[in-house]
Amino acid sequence: MKLKENVVLYLRYAAVCTQGIMQYKLSFVLMVFARFMISFCELIAIKFLFSGLTQIRGYTYGEVLLCFSIVQMSFTFAELFGNGFKVFSGMVRRGAFDQMLLRPRSLILQVIGSRFEVGRTGPLLTALVTLVLGIRHSQMKWNLLAVWTIIAMITGGTLLFIGLFMLEASLCFFTIEDTSIMNALTYGAKEHGKYPMDVYGKGVVRFGTYVIPYTLVQYYPLQVLLGKSQHWYLAFCPLGIVVFVILCYGVWRFGVKQYQSCGS
Repeated sequence: MKLKENVVLYLRYAAVCTQGIMQYKLSFVLMVFARFMISFCELIAIKFLFSGLTQIRGYTYGEVLLCFSIVQMSFTFAELFGNGFKVFSGMVRRGAFDQMLLRPRSLILQVIGSRFEVGRTGPLLTALVTLVLGIRHSQMKWNLLAVWTIIAMITGGTLLFIGLFMLEASLCFFTIEDTSIMNALTYGAKEHGKYPMDVYGKGVVRFGTYVIPYTLVQYYPLQVLLGKSQHWYLAFCPLGIVVFVILCYGVWRFGVKQYQSCGS
């Protein structure tokens, strides 16, 4: 029953945020178009790169497009649903988080519900187009495992980035100054995720496996999706992101317990 109430409350948060954005329709259209063009330029860059190449480390143009689209879609969903964590430092400085502590509702629900920016869906349009192109050019075989793998990669990637946003917000309990150092792990992963992780070498694959589990939602399941591995169980690697999110939540809870008000 509590879960149902939280879902209903979140939908109300999202509706209010969307209504506020739509008060400025031209601004909304321009924002969506601008973000679409930025991500579309990344697609063009990949196209130009392959204009003189047939493959990169064994990956064809279509296979890279497939990888790029999945990571782009995951990051866009994470920004859409978890953007409240990205602007959390401002909430702390303004004393808005102190107000949230007084309300008998989930803190995470209030944080993510405070910033639902539908204008960030521009890159999602590019990701959908790229996904279609990637499926068309990669010659991947369609079956139930392939469908599961794509859904699991997108869902797991979304949870991964939301978990990283949560870690970034948790740093604000100890310093309300700029926490942009986390951008290397979020936006950096988005940029490098355009290509399969093993393109960058074994060191990056190890980092993405044992430190920040990027490979669980990108490299390993991608091998199954592209038919480069016969180990079907790699398609279930994205489930491991649940453990990472739990760890991120533990850090968040620790930060909340240490929080002593902004003094406003």
